[in-house]
Amino acid sequence: MTARTAEVTRNTNETRITVKVNLDGTGQAKLSTGIGFFDHMLEQIARHGLIDLDIHADGDLHIDGHHTVEDVGITLGQAFAKAVGDKKGIRRYGHAYVPLDEALSRVVVDFSGRPGLVMHVPFKSGMIGSFDSQLAFEFFQGFVNHALVTLHIDNLRGENAHHQAETVFKAFARALRAALELDPRSAGVIPSTKGTL
Repeated sequence: MTARTAEVTRNTNETRITVKVNLDGTGQAKLSTGIGFFDHMLEQIARHGLIDLDIHADGDLHIDGHHTVEDVGITLGQAFAKAVGDKKGIRRYGHAYVPLDEALSRVVVDFSGRPGLVMHVPFKSGMIGSFDSQLAFEFFQGFVNHALVTLHIDNLRGENAHHQAETVFKAFARALRAALELDPRSAGVIPSTKGTL
């Protein structure tokens, strides 16, 4: 099997970001974005998706975290698109429900080749540590636009914003893991009646 790995560097006037991914990893993470809670959420993607992530970002945090979070999403999406390649043999669809105490979230992903995000997460707090909860949407929007996936995210319940966010990122990770798993019954076929994704 060809290694499903990628490295992408993206430099702008606002951020300088390098992302390395191994879709068939063991959940190892080396993360440095300058935003502690965001690093914590990215670690959930690695650990629960069994995806090795190495992400380094230098951004204009003296303004706020928006550019850094959005641009990490963009660069991670580019890396996923590169690593997954032609999508032969993947299951394509994945979903997961994840609870954390009072919070429960559901994430459904389709490696469709068509970017789309539907996200309903009524965060109970605007800030989680130094992380603006609105930036979760910007991260996922950047990811879907460049990974070319359709993504539905629903926080079904929750009273603590940290718990809400953590269930979202963990469910995202587990949905990715399911969608990217190689299906031994597909014999390397692209999972679409169109013959392409």
